[in-house]
Amino acid sequence: MIVTSTDSVEGRRVVEYLGMVAGEAVMGVNVFRDMFSSIRDIVGGRAGGYQAALRDAREAAFADMEEAARALRADAIVGVDVDYEVLGKENGMLLVSVNGTAVRLS
Repeated sequence: MIVTSTDSVEGRRVVEYLGMVAGEAVMGVNVFRDMFSSIRDIVGGRAGGYQAALRDAREAAFADMEEAARALRADAIVGVDVDYEVLGKENGMLLVSVNGTAVRLS
């Protein structure tokens, strides 16, 4: 499956637009990861726990979107947009949503 943020695929022609497809993933970040990330904020450096949680959520959201496109028998997803949100200030939930247009290519 070709997945791109552009509105076309170089060297291929879009012959049919099949509709919007989306994927979402909500991940909780546990208290220990929060605690160690707070320490990193004080001393500097990268918050590896959060990075891993974001990566996992992004991969899950993309997998859901691609599954939706396969159900439509799409060859590609174009115009992909990725959004990140924190759900609630205190609950430690991360939302990653992705969406794009499923297409058939020639």
